[in-house]
Amino acid sequence: MKTIDKIPTTKLGRTTELVKTGVRVGGNYLKYYSKKAVNPNTTREELNENNAADIYDGLKNLKGSALKVAQMLSMEKNLLPNAYVEKFSLAQFSVPPLSAPLVRKTFKKYHGKYPEELYDTFATQSVNAASIGQVHKAVKDGKKLAVKIQYPGVANSISSDLAMVKPIAIRMFNLKGKDSEKYFKEVEGKLLEETDYVLEVKQSQEITSACAQIPNLKFPKYYADLSSERIITMDWMDGVHLSEFAKQNKNKEIANQIGQALWDFYMYQIHVLKAVHADPHPGNFLVDSENNLIAIDFGCVKKIPMDFYTPYFELADHNNISDKEFFTQKMFQLEILREDDTPEEKRFFSELFHEMLSLLTRPFNRDVFDMADEDFWGKINELSEKYSKDTELRKMNGNRGSKHFLYINRTFFGLYNLLHDLKATIRVRNFEKYL
Repeated sequence: MKTIDKIPTTKLGRTTELVKTGVRVGGNYLKYYSKKAVNPNTTREELNENNAADIYDGLKNLKGSALKVAQMLSMEKNLLPNAYVEKFSLAQFSVPPLSAPLVRKTFKKYHGKYPEELYDTFATQSVNAASIGQVHKAVKDGKKLAVKIQYPGVANSISSDLAMVKPIAIRMFNLKGKDSEKYFKEVEGKLLEETDYVLEVKQSQEITSACAQIPNLKFPKYYADLSSERIITMDWMDGVHLSEFAKQNKNKEIANQIGQALWDFYMYQIHVLKAVHADPHPGNFLVDSENNLIAIDFGCVKKIPMDFYTPYFELADHNNISDKEFFTQKMFQLEILREDDTPEEKRFFSELFHEMLSLLTRPFNRDVFDMADEDFWGKINELSEKYSKDTELRKMNGNRGSKHFLYINRTFFGLYNLLHDLKATIRVRNFEKYL
């Protein structure tokens, strides 16, 4: 793969790169409308493919939070056209890495020494490049290590990057008014945390220690003395990405074992620690040769306040969803309904969320749930399709729900998708044995 010798780090440099991308996207629209004028049956498929490729090519050279947002959107399989999902999913673990000279320069800047001064051996060619950093193999005192290096300029450009993608997000999610700012602040705060590698090492050590008792679940050890604000050193873990394993695995028993470890890991964090690994995409999980699940990235950890946790999980109970008065009370507590809503808005959003929650909380109301259940996933797709075409929804103010929904819903959608890819059947309350 081609390497990158330089990343734009100034606001002007990054804006210029995005303007170039905008020009290319504009050209794609001109070509599309020209073809459609000649042939009215021309579909948007080619336009989506060209736009997705051009947008991704622009973002992958910038790296940082703009690319991270693309990665997050790639997990929303029911939100974007498939061309965007496929292209943006490359941001999870397959983007052009920094060149060897830039790696050494960056390492020296962040750690005060060149990598060969800290490790017995250090491979300057990365083995995994993502949106915020890339990983290199190293060896010290006979121990194989993974060294994650943050891309230069990422932490300092988060606010300006988000300002550039904000107009797109506002249109996509139909956000209106000043209240939408709370969502952007939540994303900005989390991205800033993800660039603080001292915090990531601390979070990694806390969560891995607390969850060590869960069977078939492994974590790398983190080395604070070989880490810094922009560099993390941890054990090298051998395994294949979870998505790759899921594609090739034919053994239902093994799928259930790995799926159960994944489910218990998340339920324990949410219900016991009230803090959760909120970035459940396939690039953050490996499966080793003994069919253990390995969690390898704790940069994005969402703390769950009790005033959100309580009403959120009260509505995971089917009986509570069916109690109209109770349901309405929780809708206000979770900021889905607002005091200034019109009667039409209250009716519309009450019905929408009742339908959504009745479906998405189905696993919580069973002792055992098959995440490969095609009826369940078929209904999710139907619901997504229904509301994506709902003209009434487009007229409504999209500022719905507590800011905490952003990362908690992302966590659950990611978890559900991973378990679906595995085709795992899980015991829903199994995590309670580890309390």
